[in-house]
Amino acid sequence: MALPRTVDGVDARLTDAVLAGALTLVVAVVIASDSAGRTQPGAFSFAVAFGLVVLLRRVATRTMLVITVVGVCLYYVFDFAPIGMILPTVGALFSAAELRRTRWAVGCALVLLGIATYFRLGDDDPRAQLEGYTFVTELALAAAAIALGAAVRLTREAREHSARIAALTEADQAHTVERRMQGERLDIARDLHDTIGHSLTVAALHAGVAAEAIGSDDAAAKSAIEEVRRATSATLRNLRSTVTVLRRDPESRDRTPLSGLADLQEAFASAESTGLVVAATVDVPAGTLSAVSEATAFRIVQESLTNVIRHSGANRVDVDIRVDGSVLRLRIADDGHGGAEAGPGTGIPGMRERAELLGGRLHAGAGDRGGFCVTAALPIAGPTAP
Repeated sequence: MALPRTVDGVDARLTDAVLAGALTLVVAVVIASDSAGRTQPGAFSFAVAFGLVVLLRRVATRTMLVITVVGVCLYYVFDFAPIGMILPTVGALFSAAELRRTRWAVGCALVLLGIATYFRLGDDDPRAQLEGYTFVTELALAAAAIALGAAVRLTREAREHSARIAALTEADQAHTVERRMQGERLDIARDLHDTIGHSLTVAALHAGVAAEAIGSDDAAAKSAIEEVRRATSATLRNLRSTVTVLRRDPESRDRTPLSGLADLQEAFASAESTGLVVAATVDVPAGTLSAVSEATAFRIVQESLTNVIRHSGANRVDVDIRVDGSVLRLRIADDGHGGAEAGPGTGIPGMRERAELLGGRLHAGAGDRGGFCVTAALPIAGPTAP
């Protein structure tokens, strides 16, 4: 297992070296302060050894604990100055608890406390002169070392968990922003396709009429050119409106629909100017529809009329719009040859997307009496939960 090079931004090797040095220094000070004068060079060697063993804490935690316990027992075999049974092991106990070996740390501490208790009970044994360190003191020292190690570990894990949550939250927010931007791009693409596509279809048709009429029927040519001017002016107005929305700050951008059923008369007039007969029935009380539902209904009718003009070869189109309970029902049927949108167009898929985004549905296909028919059912209150 690869060892961490840094812990909380600090080099792990430096942390281990400081802990080892501090343990060595503390044990050496206790040895040097022995009131009985049993200070010997060998005792200080053990102090250094206790510190060096701590350097194994990341590579062999359990081995470090076992070596430390055995070292404490050997220390008293040589009858060196008393330093307690727990003090030389605080570094090992702390390290084990910090590195998820808490049970091993508790077990080793209990073993050492048991040994110390055993020798205190045998008053005739010289090694009972561990009198400077009572059972309660050593128990508290062991508990403090283990608790501190566990606290350091839990604090570090809490910070790491918080950092992961923050990273996931940031990623989720970025995904949400991207999803919202994608939704706005699709909305704008549909708006541009429906509004500009309809106007340019009408303009192209009249431009063709004007080209054929020039020289033979100046009045018809003039009328056709006027229709081209009107259609292109409407296109420019719609394009300016869309660009105005795009130039606003994203946080304050208002995507309130710009068109509604009140604009249908203009769409019908554009279709009729191409020679198409439009028979429309609009039975929708004012204020019944939400702005989104009304705009979606308008776009579906507008795109359906565009498809009729482009592809059907129809002479007549019937438009029926009415409220049925909580549903707005649309039906646009022509008497053409039944052709839909030529090629891999986006008109019908775009209409279907608009309806489904509101929780409605749309069907486009051959009509019952020939020609092509688009039917849609939309909730009058706007989008519904999926």
